[in-house]
Amino acid sequence: MPEMTMLQAVNDALHVAMAKDDRVVLLGEDIGKKGGVFGATAGLWDKYGDLRVMDTPLSENGILGTAVGMGLYGLRPVPEIQFLDFIYPGFDQIVSEMAKFRYRSGGEYPCPCVVRSPSGGGIKGGHYHSQSAESYFIHTPGLRVVMPSTPRDAKGMLLASIFQDDPVIFLEPKALYRHGKQEVESGYFEVELGKARVVRAGDGVTVVTWGAMVPVCEAAAEKAAEKGVSVELLDLRSLLPWDADAVLASVRKTGRLVLVQEAPRTLGFASEIAATAAEKAIDSLRAPVARVSGFDTPFPYTLEHVYKPDAQRVLNAIEFVAKYD
Repeated sequence: MPEMTMLQAVNDALHVAMAKDDRVVLLGEDIGKKGGVFGATAGLWDKYGDLRVMDTPLSENGILGTAVGMGLYGLRPVPEIQFLDFIYPGFDQIVSEMAKFRYRSGGEYPCPCVVRSPSGGGIKGGHYHSQSAESYFIHTPGLRVVMPSTPRDAKGMLLASIFQDDPVIFLEPKALYRHGKQEVESGYFEVELGKARVVRAGDGVTVVTWGAMVPVCEAAAEKAAEKGVSVELLDLRSLLPWDADAVLASVRKTGRLVLVQEAPRTLGFASEIAATAAEKAIDSLRAPVARVSGFDTPFPYTLEHVYKPDAQRVLNAIEFVAKYD
């Protein structure tokens, strides 16, 4: 199997999807001849031309509104928003239109559409290029929200997203685009949406995270193991729907839960997971649920390394819940 970075895996998934089905079309700013700001669509315009790889004006509202119309009329559009921070001008098209059509039509008019966008920090882009806004969309019934952390998951989950009928917000952690390589199957395959991945089995503390925080938590789990604390690490992968059964099963085994998100603390998705654990596994919890997160401030330019959770902050939380009695 070829080895790929996440960026290469995303590009390969788009190549595979477009070869498989001519209803798959791409649109976005600079995605054509330039291949996108990160190169995720490189080579696709050369192969498929203007009718299937469309450079658009700088208008997120227009990009997303056009994608809604395409989905309703039988295409499978994959719009790209250059940075997740730029999605807000098109927010109404997503939450008021894209997410609602299938429900309001009783299933008669599905609106398949996969909105790809780089998410989170990692490039020192400051507060207009580094936000983690997943909770806005997790709060919207009718959407699926996906955030892979490995190249294989990126390819398999992107293909699964394109070839189902719900609209998907597909968030790509830009910090992981070139983080490392992984063997990824050639051709078409899917990774099931809605299922968490057990990154590391353990029985002392459950750590749940997603996206760019997965390798951070892996490093923390390694350090915890050196100190005699066994960590079970879960990568949610799919945030809406999310795999509550996997999380609760792990919590019932370990009795201790640490939640890690890059997003700001208040009303982040970690809060929902903590509430679910409290509602459904309170008798199993032997320590308070700990959250490690970004801060309730705009994402900073020069202090990105302070804002983003690191392995030491995660390790501190692991040790806190492990020692709590």
